Amino acid sequence: MKIEMVDLKGQYIKIKEEINIEIRQVLDDAQFIGGAQVKEFSSELARYMTAGNVITCANGTDALQIALMALNLERGDEVILPAFTYAATAEVVALLGLVPVLADVSPDSFNIETTNLPQLISERTKVIMPVHLYGQSAEMESVQDLARRYGLKVIEDNAQSIGADYTFSNGNSKRCGTIGDIGCTSFFPSKNLGCFGDGGALFTEDDELAERLRMIANHGQRLKYKHDIVGCNSRLDTIQAAILRIKLSYLDSYIAARREASRLYRELLSDIEEVVLPAESQRSTHVYHQFTIRCQRRDELKEFLHNKGVPSMVYYPIPIHRQRAFSDIAVIRGDLSVAERLCEEVLSLPMHTELTADQQGFIANNIRKFYR
Repeated sequence: MKIEMVDLKGQYIKIKEEINIEIRQVLDDAQFIGGAQVKEFSSELARYMTAGNVITCANGTDALQIALMALNLERGDEVILPAFTYAATAEVVALLGLVPVLADVSPDSFNIETTNLPQLISERTKVIMPVHLYGQSAEMESVQDLARRYGLKVIEDNAQSIGADYTFSNGNSKRCGTIGDIGCTSFFPSKNLGCFGDGGALFTEDDELAERLRMIANHGQRLKYKHDIVGCNSRLDTIQAAILRIKLSYLDSYIAARREASRLYRELLSDIEEVVLPAESQRSTHVYHQFTIRCQRRDELKEFLHNKGVPSMVYYPIPIHRQRAFSDIAVIRGDLSVAERLCEEVLSLPMHTELTADQQGFIANNIRKFYR
């Protein structure tokens, strides 16, 4: 049985004609940078996200960097972020001469643990950067309360959870990525909303901040050849915007397919005591960018599945503070034992919109064989 970790080709085939028509239109117009489709996608994404402003850019890492650049931070200022995340979250902090301060994460949601955040704050702390990992929100009410109490900014790394909603204790809900001062996302092909190359976007309700974000992404200029601030060159290509317009119209159905796949995984794996299924937050919907289990003898299981033709991935095998690049940069002010333990236990199973019940049954049966 042929099983893909992410079946991008199968997804493309179903919308091939729509995609091809849009690409041909861009080629006919020859507006490869800044074409009409970029503005149209930005407007449509703003409606979907109920966001005041959407600023598109070249990729998700750029989105994080542009967000930090917009806040007028000084070298040595501190940014709190989870120790269990992809390196890009810490990378942009270090690139700008800022200091990543690492927080531990929840063993259930895998997101930043908010109860210990106050002890990480110093007089140099300026930003909290929660990551909405694997498809569901971090505990944003606590993050927002803390940010208000200490006068901090919040940048959401929403690369994996576009379409997820977070509900506050008063019953109000917001899309992940629109809760903090700035939200950032990625359109890398494997994301729930992915293009056919690289792409990213930022979200903010602050119009003045939005203008600054746009300028930074466009060489620091508001008007052509008039550079008011130091910026960078980070643009979403017109072809990618055209593709994303089509795929955005399918995003809710893609999320529904992922949720159904997660439901079946839970049913098939619930009786295997060596496997801990991913927890679902009561405050957040889950869009299942990944279906990540915790398991005993993880590396042995991964090898066993590989030999049976079942792909799997470890997101992530090394915490930020154990990465050589950050070993002399990152600051640790508390225990990071959960992050370290997760790096030894997590295993992401195939999860995508084209996953079939037969494939999931084959995957589950092989996991059961390994432990029996």
